[in-house]
Amino acid sequence: LKCGIYFHTVSGLTYKARKELHKAARRFMEMSSRLLLESLDEHFSHVDADPHEVALWVLLKRTQSTDKSTRLQAVQELADNHHWHDYQYQTAAQVLDQRTAVGLARTSHVDLRFFLPPPPLPDLEDGGLWCFGGNGLPYAQSLTSVPSEKVESFCLQALVQHSKVQSHCDHIVANGGLQLLQRVYQIRRDSLKIQRNIVRIIGNLALNESVHHAIAQSGWVSLLAEMMQSPHVMHASHAARALANLDRETVEEKYQDGIYILHPQTRGNQPIKADVLFIHGILGAAFKTWRQKDRNILDDGKEEESKDNYTECWPKSWLAADCPNLRVLSVEYDSHLSDWMAKCPAENQRKSLAYRSQELLKKLKLAGVGERPVIWVAHSMGGLLVKKMLLDASDNPEMNGLLKNTKGIMFYSVPHRGTSMAEYSVNVRYLLFPSIEVRELCKDSPALRNLNENFLNMAKEKEFKVLSFAETLPTNIGPMIKTLVVPTHSASM
Repeated sequence: LKCGIYFHTVSGLTYKARKELHKAARRFMEMSSRLLLESLDEHFSHVDADPHEVALWVLLKRTQSTDKSTRLQAVQELADNHHWHDYQYQTAAQVLDQRTAVGLARTSHVDLRFFLPPPPLPDLEDGGLWCFGGNGLPYAQSLTSVPSEKVESFCLQALVQHSKVQSHCDHIVANGGLQLLQRVYQIRRDSLKIQRNIVRIIGNLALNESVHHAIAQSGWVSLLAEMMQSPHVMHASHAARALANLDRETVEEKYQDGIYILHPQTRGNQPIKADVLFIHGILGAAFKTWRQKDRNILDDGKEEESKDNYTECWPKSWLAADCPNLRVLSVEYDSHLSDWMAKCPAENQRKSLAYRSQELLKKLKLAGVGERPVIWVAHSMGGLLVKKMLLDASDNPEMNGLLKNTKGIMFYSVPHRGTSMAEYSVNVRYLLFPSIEVRELCKDSPALRNLNENFLNMAKEKEFKVLSFAETLPTNIGPMIKTLVVPTHSASM
């Protein structure tokens, strides 16, 4: 404490030091309560306290202002000032309201001491997701050799689907799901996949403003703030989506499941001038599709040499650095070569291009896509999906903004005319049960031909700028097959 007395002893504080410390702490808290009760326009020159103490409480008071710009500035100044002492961070953490805590969590490089640790959870003899269903899961586990972590992962995948339904969200929260998910999060600190699925659920729950208070009260803001600073791109991006959905102070958009913000992931002062959307293809994903070639971890010398030039997701690392005024979004959806790979057989009917197009258009509209210039970057089947979405948008008056603001499209190895790989799968359909996605990619498919012709007509009319890239080197498909998945003639429109 800045009371003019500093004690440095080897064995700890003496009785006199402790007495002075308690006196200073009482004085500080009394002053704090007075400052918080005074109006913002009052001067604090009459307060007998260190200027740093006054500055902290003035900022905390301003975070509760009725003026939005004052609140935002106060949050930024709180995060930018690195002169606070431990006790000041702890005191601030005690009085931060939910809105301010979320704002700090979405501030770049914020000090994590601003956040209270999650409240303690009751001790249980057993941990894990079986808390949701009494003792049924341990009994089920006794009948199988499947590791508990695998079982928990399956349960979490089911909860991800449930958390997309508002009525189910209310049920999850009402039955202590936020606390139980936190328990699993703490138990499985060594499993990045489980932690990401848990935060994915929190991000889905956060779409419902009615549960924001419950999310904050259960200690999730501090965990999300910590996760935002993770070196893992996927980890930080999942946390960024959840916090953006919680931040109703500066974010009007809502990011549904599968829509990830690669940039900007924190609050910033730069205006966003355009949106760039990345759409992956079959067997791709929102992050792994846009990484560099996997590094050989056995080659320590080369890895050390190239680590500064390596990125797990180049749109986030490089595009955002070159063009900071862009909002960079990555879209994820399940895609499989075979129906055997589908997570749920009931989902098979929802995998056609037509269904996915309508589903993603709704998500993108909620995310505010179409309100400013848009550039699409699509790989493989993702390019077909982009063409279908734009055609569907042309038939929907509510999506006129998306069509009008589309300025350019980049196609990476998109099978505009189909691919022989799809034919290969169809020829052995009784073995592979090719999924709807694969059946739609058959070479010279009438549906693909119509899609391409209709899109070309629209692109000419709307004067879209289109750039296509084709494969020139074969790709390894498993240990035995090496082929051009999308040859040049198919990648050309």
